[in-house]
Amino acid sequence: MEIKSAEFVISCSDYRKCPKEAFPEYAFIGRSNVGKSSLINMLTNHKGLAKTSSQPGKTQLINHFIINKNWFLVDLPGYGYARSSRESRKKWAKMIEEYILKRENLINTFVLLDSRLSPQQIDLDFIEFLGENGVPFALVFTKCDKCKQNELAKNVSQFKNKLKETWEELPLIFLTSSEKKQGKETLLEYVEMVNKMYVKKA
Repeated sequence: MEIKSAEFVISCSDYRKCPKEAFPEYAFIGRSNVGKSSLINMLTNHKGLAKTSSQPGKTQLINHFIINKNWFLVDLPGYGYARSSRESRKKWAKMIEEYILKRENLINTFVLLDSRLSPQQIDLDFIEFLGENGVPFALVFTKCDKCKQNELAKNVSQFKNKLKETWEELPLIFLTSSEKKQGKETLLEYVEMVNKMYVKKA
C-alpha cells in the first residue's frame, strides 16, 4: 500500500464523538514510551502527524487520522504511565475500553510492545482483556534496531511462550523499527488486505 495522504481529523474523549464515516479503522496502543508516535509517523511518511515527545503520556485523547481518504488510523493514549494521577489513568482506561468495545468500525487493534524488554505483565493483561472480549488484534514489536538480533529473537520467543500458556492460537506479529523503516511494507500490506475484505463484506 502506498500512503498518498494522511490528515488529522479530530481528537475526542468519547467514542460517540468519533467520526461518523464508516471507514475501516485501525487503532494503535501500547505502554507509554513504546514508540507509538514514531511508528505512526513512519508508516504514514509524515514526520509530524502524531506528536512525539520525550515525556511519556503525551497522548491523552482518541486521535483520528484519515489515510488515503478511505481508512482511519487511530492513535490511542498509552497505558501504564505511572506519573499520571490515578484519577487520570482511570479516566483514560474507561475512555479506551469504551472505544475498543463499542466502536463498530474498529477492524483491528495493533498492540505495540518494546522489543528490548521481556514480557511485561501490563501488556499481557491488556492482551488478555482484548481476547476475553473477542477484539481482533495484532502485536507490533517496536525499536527492533535497538537490540541485537539474538536478544530480539529471545524477547519475541519469550512473549510467544508466555501467550501460549493461555492462548490456543497466537496473533499476528510484526517486527518494526521506525528509524530503519523495518516492517512498514508488511504492516501496510496487512491493512490493505483487510480493507479489501471489509469492502467486500460491506
